[in-house]
Amino acid sequence: MALKKFKPYTKSRRSTILVDRSDLWKGKPEKSLTKFRKRSVGRNNQGRITTRHKMAGHKKKYRLIDFKRSKLNLLGEVKRFEYDPYRSANIMLVEYEDKTLSYVLGVEGLKIGDKIISSDKNEIQKGFAMLLKNIPAGTLIHNIELTPGKGGILTRSAGSSASVMGQDDDYTLIKLGSGETRKILSKCRATIGQVSNVDNKNQKIGKAGRNRWLGKRPTVRGVVMNPVDHPHGGGEGKTSGGRNPVSPWGQGTRGLKTRNNKKTDQFIISRKKKRR
Repeated sequence: MALKKFKPYTKSRRSTILVDRSDLWKGKPEKSLTKFRKRSVGRNNQGRITTRHKMAGHKKKYRLIDFKRSKLNLLGEVKRFEYDPYRSANIMLVEYEDKTLSYVLGVEGLKIGDKIISSDKNEIQKGFAMLLKNIPAGTLIHNIELTPGKGGILTRSAGSSASVMGQDDDYTLIKLGSGETRKILSKCRATIGQVSNVDNKNQKIGKAGRNRWLGKRPTVRGVVMNPVDHPHGGGEGKTSGGRNPVSPWGQGTRGLKTRNNKKTDQFIISRKKKRR
């Protein structure tokens, strides 16, 4: 998908760069595959804010995505591509041979009318889902399962992909987009190809109002607060904080390792790239 620029009628329009969605479906989503989803707006069951800087945003319906690719050995035809307000990637409406409809993550390079299938073993084509043990090394994949049959949870955002490095007994070596290499059970399923909407990362929203539509509230910098409100606050004149960047509660925000899951450490071959 291409990027779209605007004539600078206003200051915000001058810097706005958005993804051109003119080739996406312009009608309503498939009603049987949508549901109402109550938004927590960053609050827990007691009404207290647990995630800051969140708001309701624009009203939207949740699309039911088939991350499991549960229709096995049935050819599906791509009927249309749609925008999904709950994710950065576009989605595809697929009609299978038994006339059932399903939403799946859009795959870069597929077109309307293309065929996809989910099976244990098949030829390597974009949009095909199969077991990791049957995918050759060097293949780009996405929507990767960690537990067989549970559905894909890795590599689902716009433009992302991982690559198969090889096989190791009952495990497949996968290199993720973060640079991390890990072992995943070969009985898990993944989809061939790269997630659609590659240009999503090149967007410039142009104005604060567009973030409000997306459900994001403004963020106040810690260095402009008082010492009682933030560890970076206070000081005479403008300061840079005077210490390593931390959260309002004193936890490091750059490079601090917060992972606390020793059970799966054995499956990580190499850690992700260091942040610069």
